[in-house]
Amino acid sequence: MLKGLRVLVVGMGRSGVSAAKYALSQGAHVTVTDGNPDAPVIEGAKHTYGTHNRAEFLSADLIILSPGVPASAPDVQAAVDHGVDVVSELAFAAERVQKAGVPILAVTGTNGKSSVSWFLKQLLEASGHTVFIGGNFGTPLTDLLSIDTPPDFAVVEVSSYQLEFPGDLTPTAAACLNLANDHLARHGTMANYAEHKLRLFTNMAPDGFAVLPAAALSNPDGMLSHRTTQASPLWLDRHPGIVRNQHTVTLAGTPDDGEIDVSNLNLLGEHNQSNAAAAILLAVAAGVSREAIHVKCLTALPHRLEPVHTHRGITWVNDSKATNIDAALVGINGIKGTKIVLLGGAGKSGSDYRRLQAALRNNIRSVICFGDAGAEIAKAIEGSDVAQAPTLSDAVRMAAEVAKPNDVVLLSPACASFDEFTNFEERGRVFAALAKEANP
Repeated sequence: MLKGLRVLVVGMGRSGVSAAKYALSQGAHVTVTDGNPDAPVIEGAKHTYGTHNRAEFLSADLIILSPGVPASAPDVQAAVDHGVDVVSELAFAAERVQKAGVPILAVTGTNGKSSVSWFLKQLLEASGHTVFIGGNFGTPLTDLLSIDTPPDFAVVEVSSYQLEFPGDLTPTAAACLNLANDHLARHGTMANYAEHKLRLFTNMAPDGFAVLPAAALSNPDGMLSHRTTQASPLWLDRHPGIVRNQHTVTLAGTPDDGEIDVSNLNLLGEHNQSNAAAAILLAVAAGVSREAIHVKCLTALPHRLEPVHTHRGITWVNDSKATNIDAALVGINGIKGTKIVLLGGAGKSGSDYRRLQAALRNNIRSVICFGDAGAEIAKAIEGSDVAQAPTLSDAVRMAAEVAKPNDVVLLSPACASFDEFTNFEERGRVFAALAKEANP
């Protein structure tokens, strides 16, 4: 019950706005706060913008954090020390979604979580179910609370930021796909980063299913494990779990074990075969029968190895969501044949672009480095056929000049988008438009 409670919503991005509006609709006394003086106005709420008021943190009954607000923020820590209940927006919504009887299927991991969530949504819908998809995927989970008819499932992409205060998040089935060097500016160490990821499993019941990569079994530091959960363990590429064969996948330890034909799967990249397998495993773990799984329905996630234009034998592929080196390696290795690779944007602290060299030795016509990190990347990958461009537009023009029939021009930037664009989605849309202009 929120009626009469003093609720403080911190951070007024999409998730904060959604949480504030819902809390107001339930009769809460809502204060919204953001360091941005021009944050959105929420009718009916008290606004503290441009600064934060410690007294509002300490006097709240409940604090709801947007994912951009770190747990280490001084005002947040002061509230925790004062005994105030603090939750992420996702945890706030999850508690209410679960009480409404909607099973949550959750996906985390450094790379691939958006694609797996997208594929899972498609598989569930193709099997006849209604599905809400959100969380880190783009739509706040709180938005589900305003839907008149609850869906059969909520597919939720979960970031490590959202797991700093996980509350009572209790998925029916959940997966941590992998762990790679990322977000250390916030989490500090890989061990701390892993610990946050594993919070996804903490509240799960024995009849739930917790999925991890088989590689975690041989990981000497043991960062990923089932030690934090009572849920039944399942593995990717190992039984109990799912194992990929040439044209089938085989499930064991699930509610419906056996083979599923995946010969008509039509997705670019070896990694997407693995992502599809993870989605299949989660769907069956959630109770979907093997007979109802139809992989032909699967299409690429926008901005993740998404073909956006083909003309004169040249294919342009938008992989804008590859915002770190590991994701870019997946994209580069996932395209067979001769390619022109576009790398660049806003570089991330600690990125070692030399790791790209091996992937850029095979079937590469040219590498074009652009944006703020372009010069740094070009220097790191010396020895490849490397060119530099100031902007993405310049990089696309240069690619069009050197591309030949049967080539693939791949935007797999290994960087964030914030030097030129608001987010990776805008970057991907601009790339698609530029490709069509450059190769009419």
